[in-house]
Amino acid sequence: MASVSSAESVIEVDRLTKHYGAVVGAQDLLFTVQRGEVFGFLGPNGAGKTTTIRMLLDEIRPTAGRAAILGLDTHAKSVEIRRHLGYIPGDLALYPNLTGRDTLTYFANLRGGVDWSYVNELAERLDADLSRKVGNLSSGNRQKVGVIQAFMNRPDVLIMDEPSSGLDPLIQREFQNMVREVAADGRTVFLSSHTLSEVQRVAGRVGIIRQGRLVTVESVADLRSKAMRQVELELDSPAEAALFAAVPGAREVTVEHNHVRLSFDGDMGVLLQAATGLHTIVDITTNEADLEEIFLTYYHDEEVTD
Repeated sequence: MASVSSAESVIEVDRLTKHYGAVVGAQDLLFTVQRGEVFGFLGPNGAGKTTTIRMLLDEIRPTAGRAAILGLDTHAKSVEIRRHLGYIPGDLALYPNLTGRDTLTYFANLRGGVDWSYVNELAERLDADLSRKVGNLSSGNRQKVGVIQAFMNRPDVLIMDEPSSGLDPLIQREFQNMVREVAADGRTVFLSSHTLSEVQRVAGRVGIIRQGRLVTVESVADLRSKAMRQVELELDSPAEAALFAAVPGAREVTVEHNHVRLSFDGDMGVLLQAATGLHTIVDITTNEADLEEIFLTYYHDEEVTD
């Protein structure tokens, strides 16, 4: 059996495929996630994110391909893997008549016990009331219980499907801090979401899935490099639009006397050099485009065939 402490690639997905009859749930997925990494798995609802997670957890069997977690085959060693795993499902269901603390006690007993001082710390950080019955909690407060049960055994691997669903912005921020701490501790996070903004603050890399197929795996930094900046320049004298339109990466250039507006995804140094060749820059403003727009470009007008 492979050692759970020596594997560098903590999650390995090798041509993982799942068909539901003629419907493609996932097709030839191929990627790895490293130790200490936060990996974002992105796609709209129905793209294949949950199908992929269910195969990783051996809840459903792949049509083809294989996967491993901590060097262990996800089918043959699924029970062993669970000893090292924390999981938040996208459709979190808890016993409504148990309190939050009863629920966590139930999961703790399944795991052979947990450090309750750490559980209490997590509850305090998430502002979770564990004394109330789960059935009387709002969806966001139920989600807090789900988050605590996933983190409370300090797992080597966290797999989370839409984990911040229902959490208010302040609690989302604390949740993001918790994710960063897991990665800083050398543990691994696989974070599935339909919203790029949910993962861009914590993930180093993202995989984008569309209609069951992996469109790309890229670092967040590389995605940012593709972001179209909105640039506004105020110059000391009237400008010609042609001067800026000729700069590589410049688009949608508009000029009103001394004021220049453009969309830009090129080298800012080249743009500034072009501007200062004939003018003095009085003021400059740049706004980076939302990465969500980049995410959406992977779906815009694409046709996928089997």
